[in-house]
Amino acid sequence: MDFQDYKSFWNDKASTPRGALVAVDGSHDERTVRLTGAFSAAQARAALDLQAADRVFELGCGVGRIGRELAGEVAHWHGLDISENMLGVARERLAGTGDCAFSPLQGPRLDALGDASMDKGYCVAVFIHMDKEDFVLYLRDVARVLRPGGLFYFDHWNLAHPVGWRRFALEFEQAARLPAGQRKDVARNQFVVPQEVEAYVRGVGLEPVLVLDDSPCVQVVARKPDGDALAGAREAERLRNAAPRISYGEQWTTYFDAIVADEAEARGPRRLVALLAARPADDPVARMFRAWIHGAWQSRPDWGPLPADLDPAA
Repeated sequence: MDFQDYKSFWNDKASTPRGALVAVDGSHDERTVRLTGAFSAAQARAALDLQAADRVFELGCGVGRIGRELAGEVAHWHGLDISENMLGVARERLAGTGDCAFSPLQGPRLDALGDASMDKGYCVAVFIHMDKEDFVLYLRDVARVLRPGGLFYFDHWNLAHPVGWRRFALEFEQAARLPAGQRKDVARNQFVVPQEVEAYVRGVGLEPVLVLDDSPCVQVVARKPDGDALAGAREAERLRNAAPRISYGEQWTTYFDAIVADEAEARGPRRLVALLAARPADDPVARMFRAWIHGAWQSRPDWGPLPADLDPAA
């Protein structure tokens, strides 16, 4: 099916609650989405130094995968998404969790949020599905809604990283097999280099305070200028110290690279299974990947029998 805009694409993907979970990050059940949500929430928490008095927004909140972990820690959390179906699932998952609001997006604007009304915001694994013009338009409105000194954390596929390039290769090899004149999905994966992202951030009037490029994802914390050079320097120092807790890290990158390598060979993720088998059951990153791949394997009969050493309860 061909889709002409992001809204129809993501509403179709999220036509059922389970479909919404899968569309967000490939999680096939509530247990898995909570594990991946906790991982991403820890990154956002470290990037933004969240405080109890903060008013925080999430651009592309999906099913509330991350918001469910953070909303109860701040004064107000506002989830925005292009898909009304996603927001319906998010409302149910965040029911009773702090002071929350939900708003559908109609285009590359944050119309539900007032000028300088938010302390902090974040956007995880969302800009990767946008044309770059829309990416920049959203960043421009992020600059509008942040208060002076406010922070915004986001990530994007990193074309300059070797694993990021291999992930991009899956896209252009697929494109090479498409019939002439057939375009890819409107929400296809797109890729950037760190210098490009920094240019976009500066171009909309924000300051890139931290840029991490040590994984397949470029990770950025941007700050809205407030004229306080000392406060900006303190924030930069805090982020340098927090960087190891924000980065995807070597272990995550190794596991992701294994998935990409097997997908390039059109086979089940057996490299990842072998890596996971060598890790203890209480390793949090391995536990997250075990849950994720167990659910994915059950939906892919072409991968063959589920490996005996992939413990679904680990």
